[in-house]
Amino acid sequence: MIVSLLFRLVALLFLLRFVLQATQADFYNPISQVVIKGSEPLAKPLRALLPNLGRCDLASLILAWATGVIFIALISQGALPITSMLGLGLVTTLSVLVDFYWWTLLFVIVMSFISPGNSHPVLSLADQMINPLLDPIRKILPTAGPLDFSPLVFILLLSILQNLLQGLVR
Repeated sequence: MIVSLLFRLVALLFLLRFVLQATQADFYNPISQVVIKGSEPLAKPLRALLPNLGRCDLASLILAWATGVIFIALISQGALPITSMLGLGLVTTLSVLVDFYWWTLLFVIVMSFISPGNSHPVLSLADQMINPLLDPIRKILPTAGPLDFSPLVFILLLSILQNLLQGLVR
């Protein structure tokens, strides 16, 4: 369990760096600075080899995937073929990303009830990372006055995706 947690946290660090750049979140937010400084030692050399594709930081994405592959290789003790390790590493990495969005969205929803209008750095960064994913749902859903049902729909979609990913792992 400890090894799993450690690898999930490392993968999350690289995924957060990818998401921060993809969503153009506030670079000067203290949380963003921690993520950037924590991932820079490994991401910088790889970024010299892999240029960004627009707002996509390929180096961070590859490092997150590599973390998932290394985790699968460790727990399987190398008994799986490399193609299986690559595929399961991708599924593990996607699972970390889905879990992150699920818990972040739940946190934002709860905080919107407890302390509406709060501008804490964690909340503002979470909003910046979630809103680009909620906007397409908001365009499809009819308005219900002041109520926004897009987080509910998104959390449902994330739950379905997580169940699919867990099924792939089994």
